[in-house]
Amino acid sequence: MSNNPNSANVRKNDQEEVQAFSEIEEEQKEIIEKDFIPHFLPTYRIKLKFYSIPIVVVIIISSILAYLTVVVAGFQVEESYFPEEELGALAVLLNGVIFTVIAVVSGFLIVFFIKKLGMGVLKYLFGISFGLVSFFITLIFLDVIIYLIFIQFPETTFVFKLYLLFINLYLPMGTAISVFFLIYKYFTSKSIKTKNFIVLYIGLLISASMSIVLPFWSTLAILVGISFWDIFAVLYKKGPIKEMIELISENDNKDELEKAELKEQIESGSAIYDTSNIEIGIGDLAFYGLLTSSVLLFTNNIIITALTTIAIIIGTGITLSRLKKNKILPGLPISIFLGIGAFLLSQLIVTIFFI
Repeated sequence: MSNNPNSANVRKNDQEEVQAFSEIEEEQKEIIEKDFIPHFLPTYRIKLKFYSIPIVVVIIISSILAYLTVVVAGFQVEESYFPEEELGALAVLLNGVIFTVIAVVSGFLIVFFIKKLGMGVLKYLFGISFGLVSFFITLIFLDVIIYLIFIQFPETTFVFKLYLLFINLYLPMGTAISVFFLIYKYFTSKSIKTKNFIVLYIGLLISASMSIVLPFWSTLAILVGISFWDIFAVLYKKGPIKEMIELISENDNKDELEKAELKEQIESGSAIYDTSNIEIGIGDLAFYGLLTSSVLLFTNNIIITALTTIAIIIGTGITLSRLKKNKILPGLPISIFLGIGAFLLSQLIVTIFFI
Protein backbone atom coordinates (compact mmCIF):
# COMPACT_ATOMS: atom_id res chain seq x y z
CA MET A 1 0.00 0.00 0.00
CA SER A 2 1.34 3.40 -1.00
CA ASN A 3 1.22 6.44 1.27
CA ASN A 4 2.12 8.84 -1.54
CA PRO A 5 -0.25 11.85 -1.33
CA ASN A 6 0.06 12.35 -5.09
CA SER A 7 -1.31 8.85 -5.68
CA ALA A 8 -4.25 9.61 -3.41
CA ASN A 9 -4.97 12.82 -5.33
CA VAL A 10 -4.85 10.96 -8.63
CA ARG A 11 -7.31 8.35 -7.37
CA LYS A 12 -9.60 11.09 -6.08
CA ASN A 13 -9.50 12.90 -9.43
CA ASP A 14 -10.24 9.65 -11.25
CA GLN A 15 -13.25 9.00 -9.03
CA GLU A 16 -14.56 12.52 -9.60
CA GLU A 17 -14.15 12.11 -13.36
CA VAL A 18 -16.02 8.79 -13.32
CA GLN A 19 -18.82 10.32 -11.23
CA ALA A 20 -19.04 13.33 -13.51
CA PHE A 21 -19.12 11.08 -16.57
CA SER A 22 -21.91 8.98 -15.03
CA GLU A 23 -23.96 12.11 -14.28
CA ILE A 24 -23.52 13.37 -17.86
CA GLU A 25 -24.47 9.95 -19.21
CA GLU A 26 -27.59 9.91 -17.00
CA GLU A 27 -28.60 13.37 -18.21
CA GLN A 28 -28.22 12.29 -21.84
CA LYS A 29 -30.73 9.47 -21.46
CA GLU A 30 -34.19 10.10 -22.81
CA ILE A 31 -36.64 10.90 -20.01
CA ILE A 32 -40.01 9.27 -20.58
CA GLU A 33 -43.15 10.56 -18.91
CA LYS A 34 -45.37 7.88 -17.41
CA ASP A 35 -49.02 7.46 -18.30
CA PHE A 36 -51.49 9.75 -16.58
CA ILE A 37 -53.09 8.24 -13.47
CA PRO A 38 -56.68 9.42 -12.82
CA HIS A 39 -56.91 11.93 -10.00
CA PHE A 40 -59.49 9.92 -8.06
CA LEU A 41 -57.24 6.88 -7.57
CA PRO A 42 -56.06 6.76 -3.93
CA THR A 43 -52.38 7.58 -4.29
CA TYR A 44 -50.22 10.10 -2.49
CA ARG A 45 -48.33 12.28 -5.00
CA ILE A 46 -45.04 13.80 -3.94
CA LYS A 47 -41.56 14.64 -5.18
CA LEU A 48 -39.19 11.71 -4.98
CA LYS A 49 -36.79 13.37 -2.53
CA PHE A 50 -39.62 13.86 -0.01
CA TYR A 51 -41.02 10.32 -0.29
CA SER A 52 -40.39 9.50 3.38
CA ILE A 53 -42.60 12.33 4.71
CA PRO A 54 -46.05 10.72 4.19
CA ILE A 55 -44.71 7.37 5.42
CA VAL A 56 -43.37 8.88 8.64
CA VAL A 57 -46.57 10.89 9.21
CA VAL A 58 -48.79 7.82 8.84
CA ILE A 59 -46.51 5.72 11.06
CA ILE A 60 -46.32 8.30 13.85
CA ILE A 61 -50.00 9.24 13.99
CA SER A 62 -51.33 5.69 13.59
CA SER A 63 -48.93 4.48 16.29
CA ILE A 64 -50.06 7.25 18.66
CA LEU A 65 -53.75 6.47 18.05
CA ALA A 66 -53.18 2.75 18.58
CA TYR A 67 -51.13 3.34 21.73
CA LEU A 68 -53.72 5.72 23.22
CA THR A 69 -56.49 3.24 22.50
CA VAL A 70 -54.87 0.05 23.77
CA VAL A 71 -52.32 1.12 26.40
CA VAL A 72 -53.71 4.39 27.80
CA ALA A 73 -57.46 3.87 27.45
CA GLY A 74 -57.29 0.09 27.83
CA PHE A 75 -59.58 -0.65 24.87
CA GLN A 76 -58.67 -3.69 22.79
CA VAL A 77 -60.82 -6.23 21.02
CA GLU A 78 -58.76 -8.76 19.08
CA GLU A 79 -60.71 -10.13 16.14
CA SER A 80 -59.48 -12.77 13.71
CA TYR A 81 -60.95 -15.79 11.98
CA PHE A 82 -58.88 -18.16 14.11
CA PRO A 83 -57.78 -17.30 17.68
CA GLU A 84 -54.03 -17.48 18.24
CA GLU A 85 -54.44 -18.41 21.91
CA GLU A 86 -56.24 -21.64 21.02
CA LEU A 87 -54.59 -22.75 17.77
CA GLY A 88 -51.17 -21.10 18.00
CA ALA A 89 -49.05 -21.17 14.83
CA LEU A 90 -51.85 -22.81 12.84
CA ALA A 91 -54.11 -19.82 13.56
CA VAL A 92 -51.38 -17.45 12.41
CA LEU A 93 -51.02 -19.33 9.13
CA LEU A 94 -54.77 -19.63 8.52
CA ASN A 95 -55.43 -15.96 9.28
CA GLY A 96 -52.67 -14.94 6.90
CA VAL A 97 -54.05 -17.16 4.14
CA ILE A 98 -57.66 -16.02 4.59
CA PHE A 99 -56.86 -12.30 4.51
CA THR A 100 -54.63 -12.80 1.47
CA VAL A 101 -57.38 -14.73 -0.33
CA ILE A 102 -59.81 -11.88 0.42
CA ALA A 103 -57.34 -9.43 -1.12
CA VAL A 104 -56.92 -11.66 -4.18
CA VAL A 105 -60.66 -12.02 -4.76
CA SER A 106 -61.22 -8.27 -4.21
CA GLY A 107 -58.52 -7.39 -6.74
CA PHE A 108 -59.98 -9.56 -9.49
CA LEU A 109 -63.52 -8.37 -8.73
CA ILE A 110 -62.47 -4.73 -9.13
CA VAL A 111 -60.91 -5.47 -12.53
CA PHE A 112 -64.06 -7.39 -13.53
CA PHE A 113 -66.29 -4.43 -12.65
CA ILE A 114 -63.99 -2.03 -14.52
CA LYS A 115 -64.19 -4.16 -17.66
CA LYS A 116 -67.97 -4.46 -17.43
CA LEU A 117 -68.95 -1.01 -16.21
CA GLY A 118 -65.98 1.21 -17.06
CA MET A 119 -63.37 3.07 -15.02
CA GLY A 120 -66.04 5.31 -13.48
CA VAL A 121 -67.23 2.44 -11.29
CA LEU A 122 -64.12 2.93 -9.17
CA LYS A 123 -65.44 6.29 -8.02
CA TYR A 124 -68.48 4.60 -6.47
CA LEU A 125 -66.40 1.79 -4.95
CA PHE A 126 -63.92 4.23 -3.44
CA GLY A 127 -66.62 6.65 -2.37
CA ILE A 128 -68.67 4.04 -0.50
CA SER A 129 -65.70 2.25 1.07
CA PHE A 130 -63.85 5.43 2.03
CA GLY A 131 -67.02 6.93 3.46
CA LEU A 132 -67.78 3.91 5.65
CA VAL A 133 -64.17 3.47 6.77
CA SER A 134 -63.73 7.16 7.57
CA PHE A 135 -67.00 7.42 9.50
CA PHE A 136 -66.76 4.35 11.72
CA ILE A 137 -63.02 4.44 12.42
CA THR A 138 -63.00 8.20 13.03
CA LEU A 139 -65.86 7.69 15.48
CA ILE A 140 -63.94 4.95 17.30
CA PHE A 141 -60.84 7.05 17.86
CA LEU A 142 -62.83 10.18 18.73
CA ASP A 143 -64.66 8.12 21.35
CA VAL A 144 -61.29 7.14 22.81
CA ILE A 145 -60.01 10.72 22.82
CA ILE A 146 -63.20 12.07 24.41
CA TYR A 147 -63.07 9.30 27.02
CA LEU A 148 -59.47 10.16 27.89
CA ILE A 149 -60.44 13.82 28.25
CA PHE A 150 -63.49 13.22 30.44
CA ILE A 151 -61.79 10.84 32.86
CA GLN A 152 -59.60 13.76 33.91
CA PHE A 153 -62.66 15.42 35.52
CA PRO A 154 -64.50 14.47 38.73
CA GLU A 155 -67.18 11.81 38.26
CA THR A 156 -70.21 14.06 38.74
CA THR A 157 -73.67 13.67 37.25
CA PHE A 158 -73.16 16.72 35.07
CA VAL A 159 -69.87 15.41 33.65
CA PHE A 160 -71.40 11.98 33.00
CA LYS A 161 -74.42 13.45 31.16
CA LEU A 162 -72.17 15.74 29.14
CA TYR A 163 -70.00 12.75 28.22
CA LEU A 164 -73.04 10.77 27.04
CA LEU A 165 -74.22 13.78 25.03
CA PHE A 166 -70.88 13.99 23.24
CA ILE A 167 -70.69 10.24 22.60
CA ASN A 168 -74.27 9.72 21.44
CA LEU A 169 -75.06 13.00 19.66
CA TYR A 170 -72.29 15.48 18.95
CA LEU A 171 -69.63 13.02 17.80
CA PRO A 172 -71.82 10.97 15.40
CA MET A 173 -73.36 14.09 13.85
CA GLY A 174 -70.06 15.95 13.59
CA THR A 175 -68.27 12.90 12.18
CA ALA A 176 -70.98 12.25 9.58
CA ILE A 177 -70.87 15.85 8.34
CA SER A 178 -67.08 15.92 8.29
CA VAL A 179 -66.79 12.62 6.42
CA PHE A 180 -69.37 13.68 3.84
CA PHE A 181 -67.42 16.88 3.23
CA LEU A 182 -64.17 14.90 3.07
CA ILE A 183 -65.43 12.46 0.42
CA TYR A 184 -67.05 15.28 -1.53
CA LYS A 185 -63.76 17.17 -1.65
CA TYR A 186 -61.88 14.00 -2.64
CA PHE A 187 -63.91 13.63 -5.83
CA THR A 188 -64.48 17.30 -6.69
CA SER A 189 -61.30 19.11 -5.71
CA LYS A 190 -58.46 19.29 -8.24
CA SER A 191 -55.97 20.20 -5.53
CA ILE A 192 -53.19 17.64 -5.09
CA LYS A 193 -52.69 18.82 -1.48
CA THR A 194 -56.35 18.18 -0.65
CA LYS A 195 -56.26 14.72 -2.15
CA ASN A 196 -52.96 13.91 -0.44
CA PHE A 197 -54.39 14.93 2.94
CA ILE A 198 -57.44 12.69 2.50
CA VAL A 199 -55.34 9.71 1.33
CA LEU A 200 -53.03 10.21 4.30
CA TYR A 201 -55.95 10.48 6.73
CA ILE A 202 -57.73 7.34 5.53
CA GLY A 203 -54.46 5.42 5.37
CA LEU A 204 -53.53 6.15 8.98
CA LEU A 205 -57.08 5.34 10.16
CA ILE A 206 -56.91 1.92 8.50
CA SER A 207 -53.47 1.11 9.89
CA ALA A 208 -54.30 2.23 13.44
CA SER A 209 -57.62 0.36 13.56
CA MET A 210 -56.20 -2.88 12.16
CA SER A 211 -53.31 -2.83 14.63
CA ILE A 212 -55.67 -2.74 17.63
CA VAL A 213 -57.93 -5.45 16.25
CA LEU A 214 -55.63 -8.06 14.72
CA PRO A 215 -53.42 -10.36 16.83
CA PHE A 216 -49.74 -9.53 16.36
CA TRP A 217 -48.36 -12.69 14.76
CA SER A 218 -51.39 -12.97 12.49
CA THR A 219 -50.68 -9.38 11.44
CA LEU A 220 -47.17 -10.36 10.36
CA ALA A 221 -48.54 -13.36 8.46
CA ILE A 222 -51.10 -11.15 6.74
CA LEU A 223 -48.43 -8.62 5.77
CA VAL A 224 -46.23 -11.36 4.31
CA GLY A 225 -49.16 -12.83 2.36
CA ILE A 226 -50.30 -9.42 1.07
CA SER A 227 -46.70 -8.60 0.05
CA PHE A 228 -46.47 -11.73 -2.11
CA TRP A 229 -49.88 -10.90 -3.55
CA ASP A 230 -48.64 -7.39 -4.31
CA ILE A 231 -45.78 -8.86 -6.36
CA PHE A 232 -48.20 -10.95 -8.40
CA ALA A 233 -50.82 -8.21 -8.79
CA VAL A 234 -48.31 -5.66 -10.08
CA LEU A 235 -45.72 -7.66 -12.02
CA TYR A 236 -47.64 -10.59 -13.54
CA LYS A 237 -49.19 -9.80 -16.93
CA LYS A 238 -52.64 -10.88 -15.70
CA GLY A 239 -52.24 -9.32 -12.26
CA PRO A 240 -55.22 -7.07 -11.41
CA ILE A 241 -53.18 -3.95 -10.64
CA LYS A 242 -51.16 -4.37 -13.84
CA GLU A 243 -54.38 -4.90 -15.77
CA MET A 244 -55.92 -1.84 -14.15
CA ILE A 245 -52.98 0.32 -15.24
CA GLU A 246 -53.23 -1.09 -18.77
CA LEU A 247 -56.95 -0.34 -18.88
CA ILE A 248 -56.22 3.23 -17.79
CA SER A 249 -53.61 3.51 -20.55
CA GLU A 250 -55.83 2.08 -23.30
CA ASN A 251 -56.76 5.51 -24.59
CA ASP A 252 -53.21 6.80 -25.03
CA ASN A 253 -51.89 7.63 -28.49
CA LYS A 254 -49.05 5.11 -28.61
CA ASP A 255 -49.47 2.17 -31.02
CA GLU A 256 -48.11 -1.30 -30.32
CA LEU A 257 -44.92 -0.68 -32.30
CA GLU A 258 -44.17 2.51 -30.39
CA LYS A 259 -44.80 0.73 -27.09
CA ALA A 260 -42.44 -2.08 -28.09
CA GLU A 261 -39.71 0.43 -29.03
CA LEU A 262 -40.25 2.22 -25.74
CA LYS A 263 -39.86 -1.03 -23.82
CA GLU A 264 -36.68 -1.83 -25.72
CA GLN A 265 -35.23 1.61 -24.93
CA ILE A 266 -35.95 1.17 -21.22
CA GLU A 267 -34.44 -2.32 -21.12
CA SER A 268 -31.33 -1.25 -23.02
CA GLY A 269 -30.78 1.72 -20.70
CA SER A 270 -30.95 4.39 -23.41
CA ALA A 271 -34.10 5.80 -21.81
CA ILE A 272 -35.48 6.03 -18.28
CA TYR A 273 -38.85 6.85 -16.77
CA ASP A 274 -39.34 10.24 -15.14
CA THR A 275 -39.22 9.73 -11.36
CA SER A 276 -39.07 13.35 -10.25
CA ASN A 277 -42.63 12.92 -8.97
CA ILE A 278 -43.87 9.61 -7.59
CA GLU A 279 -47.10 8.15 -6.24
CA ILE A 280 -47.46 5.97 -3.14
CA GLY A 281 -50.63 3.89 -2.92
CA ILE A 282 -52.96 4.21 0.05
CA GLY A 283 -52.57 0.48 0.69
CA ASP A 284 -48.80 0.81 0.97
CA LEU A 285 -49.11 3.64 3.48
CA ALA A 286 -51.73 1.74 5.50
CA PHE A 287 -49.65 -1.45 5.71
CA TYR A 288 -46.47 0.44 6.62
CA GLY A 289 -48.38 2.03 9.49
CA LEU A 290 -49.97 -1.29 10.44
CA LEU A 291 -46.58 -2.98 10.85
CA THR A 292 -45.07 -0.27 13.02
CA SER A 293 -48.20 0.27 15.13
CA SER A 294 -48.41 -3.46 15.77
CA VAL A 295 -44.73 -3.62 16.69
CA LEU A 296 -45.18 -0.75 19.16
CA LEU A 297 -48.17 -2.41 20.83
CA PHE A 298 -46.44 -5.79 20.97
CA THR A 299 -43.05 -4.64 22.27
CA ASN A 300 -43.93 -1.35 23.98
CA ASN A 301 -40.43 -0.37 22.86
CA ILE A 302 -39.92 2.87 20.95
CA ILE A 303 -36.41 1.90 19.80
CA ILE A 304 -37.56 -1.33 18.14
CA THR A 305 -40.44 0.58 16.56
CA ALA A 306 -38.03 3.25 15.28
CA LEU A 307 -35.71 0.61 13.79
CA THR A 308 -38.68 -1.01 12.06
CA THR A 309 -39.68 2.39 10.68
CA ILE A 310 -36.17 3.09 9.36
CA ALA A 311 -36.11 -0.32 7.66
CA ILE A 312 -39.47 0.42 5.97
CA ILE A 313 -38.21 3.79 4.71
CA ILE A 314 -35.01 2.21 3.38
CA GLY A 315 -37.04 -0.50 1.67
CA THR A 316 -39.31 2.06 0.05
CA GLY A 317 -36.26 4.01 -1.13
CA ILE A 318 -34.85 0.87 -2.75
CA THR A 319 -38.16 0.23 -4.50
CA LEU A 320 -38.46 3.81 -5.74
CA SER A 321 -34.89 3.77 -7.08
CA ARG A 322 -35.95 1.03 -9.48
CA LEU A 323 -38.83 3.04 -10.93
CA LYS A 324 -36.52 4.56 -13.56
CA LYS A 325 -36.70 1.26 -15.42
CA ASN A 326 -40.22 0.21 -14.44
CA LYS A 327 -43.55 1.89 -15.01
CA ILE A 328 -44.95 0.54 -11.74
CA LEU A 329 -43.57 -1.62 -8.93
CA PRO A 330 -45.08 -3.36 -5.88
CA GLY A 331 -44.55 -1.04 -2.93
CA LEU A 332 -44.89 -3.59 -0.13
CA PRO A 333 -42.46 -6.52 -0.47
CA ILE A 334 -39.04 -4.94 0.11
CA SER A 335 -40.29 -2.50 2.75
CA ILE A 336 -42.38 -5.03 4.67
CA PHE A 337 -39.74 -7.77 4.59
CA LEU A 338 -37.03 -5.36 5.74
CA GLY A 339 -39.36 -4.01 8.43
CA ILE A 340 -40.21 -7.47 9.74
CA GLY A 341 -36.54 -8.45 9.58
CA ALA A 342 -35.54 -5.35 11.57
CA PHE A 343 -38.20 -6.12 14.19
CA LEU A 344 -37.17 -9.78 14.56
CA LEU A 345 -33.46 -8.94 14.79
CA SER A 346 -33.88 -6.10 17.28
CA GLN A 347 -36.35 -8.13 19.36
CA LEU A 348 -33.85 -11.02 19.45
CA ILE A 349 -31.08 -8.69 20.61
CA VAL A 350 -33.27 -7.20 23.33
CA THR A 351 -34.32 -10.68 24.48
CA ILE A 352 -30.73 -12.00 24.64
CA PHE A 353 -28.94 -9.03 26.16
CA PHE A 354 -31.54 -7.06 28.11
CA ILE A 355 -34.02 -9.59 29.47
